[in-house]
Amino acid sequence: MKPSAISLMGPTASGKTSLAIRLAQQINGEIISVDSALIYRGMDIGTAKPSVEERQGVPHHLIDIVDPSETYSVAGFRNDAIRLINEITSRGHVPVLVGGTMLYFKALTEGLSPLPNSTPEVRARVNAIIAEEGLPALRELVHGVDPESWARINENDAQRLGRAYEVYLVSGKSMTDIIRENGVYECPVDLTEFALLPDRERKYLKPLIAARFDKMLEQGFEDEVRKLYDRGDLSPELPSIRSVGYRQMWMYLDGSVDFREMRELSVIATCQLAKRQMTWLRGWKSQVGFLDPMSENNLQIIIGVLRKKGVCQ
Repeated sequence: MKPSAISLMGPTASGKTSLAIRLAQQINGEIISVDSALIYRGMDIGTAKPSVEERQGVPHHLIDIVDPSETYSVAGFRNDAIRLINEITSRGHVPVLVGGTMLYFKALTEGLSPLPNSTPEVRARVNAIIAEEGLPALRELVHGVDPESWARINENDAQRLGRAYEVYLVSGKSMTDIIRENGVYECPVDLTEFALLPDRERKYLKPLIAARFDKMLEQGFEDEVRKLYDRGDLSPELPSIRSVGYRQMWMYLDGSVDFREMRELSVIATCQLAKRQMTWLRGWKSQVGFLDPMSENNLQIIIGVLRKKGVCQ
């Protein structure tokens, strides 16, 4: 029997945190954060991290687990999430996975790709074939080393054809053989999935996100980033500082933009992030219960579904 868990996905500023906390309180749940920014210590305001008060009474996991100077991989998340799901289940509680880092959710539900990474040299070689000989020549090469991928990939899909040939050049094996050797991935968790997804993204996004960012500024976001800036061991190249809002505030602190530009760039970047998250959700492969972020009945809807599945009483 797989352990049961609930996932609550959604774009930034859609109200996931408050809904997840209320849900966990109702069903004796523990929250596992699925957010690549909440993992960092000292990055609280700009990540909209749940406050200490909000976390009281509901255990939260995978928050404040690494320093901003460190990195945390997708594989690390997947391993930690599976371990925590089993531990929470063994305590008789319900795991509730909450966040908007869709790549983390994908790694848990679909597994990690067994395919090797390419190299700059191999990628340059493949690009040269396309530029000098054309896409039909690349198709013929793929046909010679991986006829199954050749038959599956659209003849005009340069990216996927190039990837198939790169895999062969790097590993000496076809993409088909590598996937076959690794078998079909089966999600180790029985997930009941929900997603907060607004119907009208344009009307929903910018005003709400702008107001949310202004509130962060009032709460002291500039001072929070300045403390990180003054440490001297952090840079904009780190994943932590590339987080939305932090990257733009860093630009303001180093004099690259003024305050007004920083605010506008932060709002635009957050809107772009939310739109990417919504695109992921609309193409999500598994069955998801979509919820309107503006509805007041989402908690009742979720609990009703969970009772039918026997996940909670």
